[in-house]
Amino acid sequence: MLILGIETSCDDTGVAVFDTAAQKILSSSLFSQIAHRIYGGVVPEISSRSQLEKINGVIAHALDSANVTINDIDTIAVTNRPGLVGSLLVGVCFAKGMAWALNKKIIGIDHLEGHMFSAFLQPDGHVNQDIKFPLLVLSASGGHTMIHLVHDFGKYEVIAQTLDDAAGEAFDKIAKMLGFGYPGGAIIEKLATEAKFEQFIKYPRTKSTQDNIFFSFSGLKTAVLYDLVKKGAYDLQTGPIKEKITYELQQQVSSSLLVCMGDIFTHNLGLAFKKYPHVQSFAFVGGVACNKYLRARFLQTCQQFNKKFFVSPPQFCTDNGAMIAFVGGYKAQQGKFSDLSLDVMKG
Repeated sequence: MLILGIETSCDDTGVAVFDTAAQKILSSSLFSQIAHRIYGGVVPEISSRSQLEKINGVIAHALDSANVTINDIDTIAVTNRPGLVGSLLVGVCFAKGMAWALNKKIIGIDHLEGHMFSAFLQPDGHVNQDIKFPLLVLSASGGHTMIHLVHDFGKYEVIAQTLDDAAGEAFDKIAKMLGFGYPGGAIIEKLATEAKFEQFIKYPRTKSTQDNIFFSFSGLKTAVLYDLVKKGAYDLQTGPIKEKITYELQQQVSSSLLVCMGDIFTHNLGLAFKKYPHVQSFAFVGGVACNKYLRARFLQTCQQFNKKFFVSPPQFCTDNGAMIAFVGGYKAQQGKFSDLSLDVMKG
């Protein structure tokens, strides 16, 4: 079967074609919005309008790149939860219209499940056949941070999640405190790798236990805020004080933040390995999985516990149609189709 995957849960318009027989992504097209970045974050109204303007062209590009036509497509897989309602509606309505007009099957896909299985996609689009179940998957992005225990394709359970902010959200908000633009995760990583000193700020690390594994980043965010206030680099009323935020301070905060994040993540992963010793592998997915420092920390932890480590390729870490097409592929093979009453869901 050929699966057309459509992802419009937030501000990116992603479309891909997946061949279930070849077990390969034939094409993956993406339009990323930048207009809203001047506002310091995603603006739902701008996002949904852009989705509406771009989706037809992105679908056409994905089909052309795969050297197929819409008539060759067997099933349309589309993200219908969770996400921005306006953006989701654009993708779902477009998919339902095509399915009705062309008599195609349709499958609603959970955006988080797409990320969860994105680690199965290799850089060349082929499916990695070396990943064995059961495995632990850490999904980390601007909207979510959680660990799933995955038993098989489509069979999984949440074993840990954030109590407040998501990891990517914490990165972006701290980046804003430091006077950076949106998104700020990549800027923080770059500054941290350039830091040439060994003195780190000891920001607090929320400690979970083996009986209660969780994430919490709001305390870390607050600690950074008041550290900057103490140093005279941030005003609670007006925001960053540019002349006080030196390059060295940006480096110090960035490197300290990354070390702290790495400690929190690897501590929880170690607890999860001890609690579920039968798992064979660990996968790191989501937008935060682009961070090379965190990848290295996770690799060390996996080696310590003798587990195999997998991570999504950078092009499949952020929102994309390939992960939706792939999940749509195995759901189609399982006969888990939706009907034209498919609707969007916030969660």
